[in-house]
Amino acid sequence: KRRIMLGTFSLSSGYYEAYYLKALKVRSLIKKELQEVFRHYQAIITPTSPTPPFQIGERIEDPLSMYLSDIYTIPSNLSVIPSVSLPCGFTKEGLPVGLQIMANHFSEDILIRLSFSYQSVTNWHKIYPREYD
Repeated sequence: KRRIMLGTFSLSSGYYEAYYLKALKVRSLIKKELQEVFRHYQAIITPTSPTPPFQIGERIEDPLSMYLSDIYTIPSNLSVIPSVSLPCGFTKEGLPVGLQIMANHFSEDILIRLSFSYQSVTNWHKIYPREYD
């Protein structure tokens, strides 16, 4: 809800040029950089989030912190490339951690093969956090 309100506000009079046009330029730069990477590699693998996950209800009053927890997923969203997040372990507190795989446009087959291969040799996708057992 906050993101929708913020987006609506930023597109209002006076903010269009200041934010929207700059955002389009940043998006173009991200797309260009990713295309350069995909000239050399078939996929990019990163953590899904830069920080461990929050406890349920934690940081609900800190929207910036919550937004920044998604920061690694922004490049694939802005450049409209396929990506997938897979479970890859747990923190010492028992919270789930994920890895993200990104591939070039129209390369969903690579994502599916990599995801299948990863899950064939690990069992993280079969393990649930303790409180959900």
